Amino acid sequence: MEMTMTHYMELLATNQPWNLLIFMAVPVILAETIAVTELFILFGRNLSGGLRKLNKFAGIIAGFYFLGIFVYLFINAVIPLTVSGQWRGIADVIAVGFYLSGVIPLLGMSLLEIGLLGRHKTEEGKLKLHATFVAIFLVVAHVAMIFGMLSPSVFQLSHMQM
Repeated sequence: MEMTMTHYMELLATNQPWNLLIFMAVPVILAETIAVTELFILFGRNLSGGLRKLNKFAGIIAGFYFLGIFVYLFINAVIPLTVSGQWRGIADVIAVGFYLSGVIPLLGMSLLEIGLLGRHKTEEGKLKLHATFVAIFLVVAHVAMIFGMLSPSVFQLSHMQM
């Protein structure tokens, strides 16, 4: 069985440690900060304390930071890989696709935090929407990581045992 890696893993493994920091560490640290502070905010219902301020700051930064990643990778990876037919199978497409789809909940969270989304919602409604965005991001990020760590050859029919 040929051992190759998905473009997702290749991106993280190349240009060490910078790509790992830029494309994984910063977004994950921001997302984990949001997730952990979100739990304390939800349980304590303290919508104005220091944790809420940290949560809001991380939420604003995460969405716009990841939007930059999305645009950069779409232009420099997705389009060229698609045009040249260099995807390494379905696991590769799923990993990159789910990774980039993280822009939807993260940017949604940022737009919620700056008041462009959910303007007519109550504070509790905004809190629910915020928690939903966190949950969606955690799911898509973990799907991306799981498929990204697979060898693309796992799903190739020519290598499967019949």
